[in-house]
Amino acid sequence: MLYGLIGYPLVHSFSRRYFTEKFEAQGILANYRLFELNDIRALPALLAGYPALRGLNVTIPYKERVIPYLTRLSATAQKVGAVNVIKIETDGTLTGHNTDVVGFSNTLLDFLPALHGMKAIVLGNGGAGKAVEAVLCELGVPYMTVARSGLIKFEDVTGSMVKAHQLIINTTPLGMYPELLACPFFPYASLSPEHFVYDLVYNPIETLFLQEAKAQGAHTHNGLAMLHAQAEESWRIWNVS
Repeated sequence: MLYGLIGYPLVHSFSRRYFTEKFEAQGILANYRLFELNDIRALPALLAGYPALRGLNVTIPYKERVIPYLTRLSATAQKVGAVNVIKIETDGTLTGHNTDVVGFSNTLLDFLPALHGMKAIVLGNGGAGKAVEAVLCELGVPYMTVARSGLIKFEDVTGSMVKAHQLIINTTPLGMYPELLACPFFPYASLSPEHFVYDLVYNPIETLFLQEAKAQGAHTHNGLAMLHAQAEESWRIWNVS
């Protein structure tokens, strides 16, 4: 059996190492490969060239662009409008799923002491951002979204906005390896020990975004636990559902 990850670029990804170690530890006869596609239109050729593929993870920038190539979507993927897992049937059926939702939800609840009174700022409105918004809606957490193409842009965020929102979530790839000196434009000085700052990036373990937040005394959380939760849910989808 063959599984893999599609996206561009993939130099940051821990997925191959995670699944390879899982397969070895559990005696699973399978391989996991990274398929770096610089154009999503190359997906059909990839599938045709690797008939042993039974599942794919999907990362930036294809979580939304991959949808037209799929046969159907799970209820969660349809609701979010983004896909990060594809189950490939032997007849060629491609079903899109979204594990960002369960991965983020579970780890967010572990990170926060309580949800009561929380308001959130979501940085980014891509595929991951949409999953985060879906979780916040489900949990009843009011939020505002900040994005380059959104109603509220990064340069519009004020200190008073930050003080009114205790939860800050970065869903952009800014700061991801190898761009270690990049981080979202944000009024970090307005953060405090009352804030909880979650970065979905997991490589590096502590992004510049989290370093800036920690310097103001904020509680911080990276995306590694979310990655692990997503990986296990991917395996369940590929082999159980």
